[in-house]
Amino acid sequence: MIIKAPTRRLPLMILVAAGAAVLSVAPATAEPSKTSAPKPSQTKSGELPADAQMGWRNREAGKLAGADAGVHAAAPTGVLGLDVSSYQGKENWPRWVTRGKSFVYVKATQGTSYRNPYFSSQYTESYYAGMVHGAYHYANPAGRSGTRQARYFVKHGGAWSKDNQTLPGALDIEYGPRGHACYGLSKARMVRWITAFTTEYKRLTTRNAVIYTTADWWNRCTGNTKKFSSTNALWAARWGTKTPGKLPGGWKVATFWQYSSNPIDQNKFYSNRANLTKFANGD
Repeated sequence: MIIKAPTRRLPLMILVAAGAAVLSVAPATAEPSKTSAPKPSQTKSGELPADAQMGWRNREAGKLAGADAGVHAAAPTGVLGLDVSSYQGKENWPRWVTRGKSFVYVKATQGTSYRNPYFSSQYTESYYAGMVHGAYHYANPAGRSGTRQARYFVKHGGAWSKDNQTLPGALDIEYGPRGHACYGLSKARMVRWITAFTTEYKRLTTRNAVIYTTADWWNRCTGNTKKFSSTNALWAARWGTKTPGKLPGGWKVATFWQYSSNPIDQNKFYSNRANLTKFANGD
């Protein structure tokens, strides 16, 4: 049974995003359909596919804390949510709410040339269904600067408003689909790239971006830097286990934990629903 979503006043940032979607019929970069997503062998070395989904490189390489990517532990209890990209297309958000999902992160952008063509519908419809929602950006450190990518993200969905239901934007930084694991950057240059992105994002939105990553990638590509652990919330990816495990970079807690990809990416917020609202509002 589909539950009628409650009537809410839509924040200005969503109205702007929806308007932009109407004015721009096609995304900045064409994307394959859900049934014809490119395999790693179909992309040129070093390139990102049109929509590199969260954790897909980690599934391919088996990098998620050594866990078998095909094994999924039982869903944890607590405040649970999802993350989606264009691969999911249209979703039945009221149904997910009845299944106990309280929040969702929606992919907005990638690099400086791709926008999720389903972003507007996924972002607004989840909001009307009563979910706390946020946007995420898939990083391409081999491309434009962190500053440029943060601006692109904010312009195309990554902005923030204090309305009880909007999470700060997230930076998805992980193994690239092909080529060098660390995008050809040294550890020091990678830390500078992340610093540029997070600094610009905060300047534009007043919020610190959430950082999505894996312990393996963070250790390998940033030298396990602790620079961000006191400012940026961690969104840890680790599947097939009962806990997020040992966290990278000096973080004491994983604010979000991506614990499974079955049937789509599943996540847990570390605290209760009241604190999820407080985190969304920056309180």
